[in-house]
Amino acid sequence: MKESEKTTIVQRLSDNLEKSGLRKTPERFAILRAMCDFQGLFSLEELNSALESADFRVSRATLYNNVKLFMQMRLLNSFRVLGNTRYEVIVNTTRRTRQICVNCGKVTELKSPVIANTVDSLHLKRFRKDGFSLAIYGMCSSCLARITREMNKNKNKNQKNGKRKS
Repeated sequence: MKESEKTTIVQRLSDNLEKSGLRKTPERFAILRAMCDFQGLFSLEELNSALESADFRVSRATLYNNVKLFMQMRLLNSFRVLGNTRYEVIVNTTRRTRQICVNCGKVTELKSPVIANTVDSLHLKRFRKDGFSLAIYGMCSSCLARITREMNKNKNKNQKNGKRKS
């Protein structure tokens, strides 16, 4: 993440805390900065490890409570990947469309005017939309290629073993 984006996100946290009348604790800002250092999705365990590596230890309760708060403030998104919850810092709050590989967790941002226009043209009853986030789950080309190579390797191995038995 670019330094300018980090600064913007930290400022959004500061503004939200001020509006909500919540304390601006060093833990909150350290947790948010650690989140910004991840490329793509991360788990709470990975976040906790990153904080510990930076010699900034926080309790699990502090971590969970701040993650919940950041999600309410729309600074953080959560996704289910392979049965685990993974998180991502929200840089652009208005429109997000991404592909998420269910195998490796890689996140790719999609720039799709068709999706944006479709969502914009939706008329929702008794609801004013101010943005959207769409996640498309599947498998990236790298994982597909690796799995295909492994399957072909196993297939060739089985064919060779079958010929030897004859």
